[in-house]
Amino acid sequence: MQFIYPGEQFTLDSATRKPENGCFASLPHGVTHYELSGVEADEAIVLICGFSVPYYIFDPVFEALRLGGLPVLRYDLLGRGWSDRPRIRYGIEAFLQQLRELLDALNINRASLVGLSMGGPIAASFTARYPTRVRRLVLIDPAGARDLPLSWFLRLCSLPVLGEMAMLLPGTGAILRAVARDFFDQSLVADFLERYRTQMQFAGFRRALLSTLRAGMLESFLETYEEVGMLGLPTLLIWGMEDHTVPFEHSILIRQAMPHAKFEAIQDAGHVPHYEQPALVNRVLAEFLQ
Repeated sequence: MQFIYPGEQFTLDSATRKPENGCFASLPHGVTHYELSGVEADEAIVLICGFSVPYYIFDPVFEALRLGGLPVLRYDLLGRGWSDRPRIRYGIEAFLQQLRELLDALNINRASLVGLSMGGPIAASFTARYPTRVRRLVLIDPAGARDLPLSWFLRLCSLPVLGEMAMLLPGTGAILRAVARDFFDQSLVADFLERYRTQMQFAGFRRALLSTLRAGMLESFLETYEEVGMLGLPTLLIWGMEDHTVPFEHSILIRQAMPHAKFEAIQDAGHVPHYEQPALVNRVLAEFLQ
């Protein structure tokens, strides 16, 4: 059954994508939206987004690294932002393929990966599969230490048909409330959600979120973290102490899986500490990535 969701009135194509929105790479699963600032000796720092937010979630980090003269790449996951919303299973294999093909298309052979939230399992899985292509690993409030505690709305969305129906009417408000919950500093929420609403106007957004949820991307990836931990790769773990999306206590499991990792707990920050405490987090990142 195909659902047409209220508010998804536009289709992503050459007419709706504007050059000022960034760059676009045509990959096998569709177009990926990205921004790249300099590449030195075929290496770059790659910023990987979470469950639903486009690459503007990394605005403070991208700008700081760029001004610091470091080569940095950020991109929208398939189904989000200005990237295509193909009719695929939005599981780990799709996201790994997108990342690998984007790096290949941009001639980036080795990267330092920075994974936020669901980007954590993507970064860790890519490291486990292609260890020679990863120089350093940064995890910011990563999902995957254990299955995430889901709200009643997300539990409903995990069910076939009922999930689609839940997205028809209350879906928009429930999604926005979930995003707002990521913040400890609620003064940042209004402007953030105004930008977030743009991607919700393009067909396939809610379908992609449902598929991502059902494909297990918010479930445990602890074995993957343990596998990466055995590689001994330089790793930095950052966590907002007021995170209610991926609870702070999940950091204990990640640190046990990756005992060599450097750990930074960020006070007065929720699920997006780099966005709420940019001066502190950018300093920690720059020192580690340099």
